Amino acid sequence: MIYVDNNATTRLADEVAQAMADAFAVGYLNPSSQHQLGQKARRRLDDARETILSILGGEITKFLGDRLVFTSGGTEANNLALFGLGHETAGQVIISAIEHPSISEAADRLRAFGTAVRVLPVNSEGVVQYDQLDDWLTEPTRLVSVMLANNETGVIQPIEEIAAICRDRKVPLHVDAVQAVGKIPLDFSLLDISAMTISPHKFHGPRGIGALMLDDQVKLNPMMFGGSQQLTMRPGTESVELAIGFERSLQLAIETLPEAGPRMETLRDHLEASLLQELGDERMTINRGMIERLPHTSNVAFPGIDRQALVMALDMVGVACSTGSACASGSSERSPTLIAMGLKEEVISSSIRLSLSRTTTEEEIDEVAKRISNCVKRLRRP
Repeated sequence: MIYVDNNATTRLADEVAQAMADAFAVGYLNPSSQHQLGQKARRRLDDARETILSILGGEITKFLGDRLVFTSGGTEANNLALFGLGHETAGQVIISAIEHPSISEAADRLRAFGTAVRVLPVNSEGVVQYDQLDDWLTEPTRLVSVMLANNETGVIQPIEEIAAICRDRKVPLHVDAVQAVGKIPLDFSLLDISAMTISPHKFHGPRGIGALMLDDQVKLNPMMFGGSQQLTMRPGTESVELAIGFERSLQLAIETLPEAGPRMETLRDHLEASLLQELGDERMTINRGMIERLPHTSNVAFPGIDRQALVMALDMVGVACSTGSACASGSSERSPTLIAMGLKEEVISSSIRLSLSRTTTEEEIDEVAKRISNCVKRLRRP
C-alpha cells in the first residue's frame, strides 16, 4: 500500500518511537506529585514544553512569557481557543469560510450560545478575503480565527496582513497551524498572533497530544475544571511520554525542513505533471490556481468521476488517499472548502486530496500517478 494521506496523519518516526520508549522505560510518574519522583517528571515535562516553545519562536521569560498548553490534539486545542478566547455572549467571533471542522463547528456552537459569528469569504483560489475585516472589527470582537494553510488545498493564507489589522484593533488572532508546522518555516513571534494550534501527528509525532500556544498577554478561560495543572487552563495529568514524543518529532521536522520541504514540493509537482500528461487538462483540474501552497499537498479533480468511487478504487489497487478532511471521513458531504471557493459541482464532486511526507519516495510517486491514471480511465468507461 502506498500512503499519500499524510494530511490525515503521518507514520510515527523511528526516532520518535525510540524517544518515547526510552521515556516509558524511565517510568515517569505524575508530574503534579510533590515527591522527588513526581518532580523528576515535572522537570522533564517542563524541558519538553520549553523546547517546543523555543523551536516555534515563543518568548520564554523568567516569570511567564508565551505559554504552551498541552491538549489531547489539534481539535481540542482549536476548541480551547474558540471557547477559551471567544465564548462570551456579548460581541462577535470572526472565522474564515475554509476552517477545519474543529473551528467551524465550534463557532456554530458559539452561535447557539448567542455569540455573533461572521465568516470571511475566500476567492476561487482558496485565499481568505479580508477586505471587510477592518470594518467588521468596529464592533466588539472577542476573537478572529484564520488557519495558516488549508488542510484540503494546502493554500497558504495572508496571516501577516490579517494579524496587522487585528493588532491595530487590539483583537486576539488565533491561527490553526496544524498542517503548516514542519512543512514551511514559521515563527510565532514574527507572526505576532495571539494563539496558535499545533499537532505533532502531522509531522511524524504521536497522536493523542496537541498544544495551544499563547501570547503572554492573552487570558484564556478553561473549558475543563478539576485540577491545577497548566495554570488551570487545561487541568488533567499530563503525559510526559507524549510530550517527549512531541518534542522529538518537532526537532526532527525542523532539522529536516530545509531539505524535505523542497523535496516534497518537487515530488508533488512531478505527480501533478505526470497526471496532466497522462489524462490531459480537460480531464483533470488542480484546485488552487497559481497560489502559494504547502509543499506536500495536492487537491485534484477528475470531472465526471465520483470522488468516493475513485478513493475506493484506489484503495483496491494499493493507494491510500482521501476526499478531504479526515475528521469528515465516512461522510458523503461535499467539501465546504471547495464549495466556498465557488468551484463547479463537477469539480467538487470529483476531487481527491493527495498529501506527501518527508519519507515519500520518487518511485512511490511514479507508481501513484500510474495507478490513479489507470483507475480514472477505467471509471470513465461507459
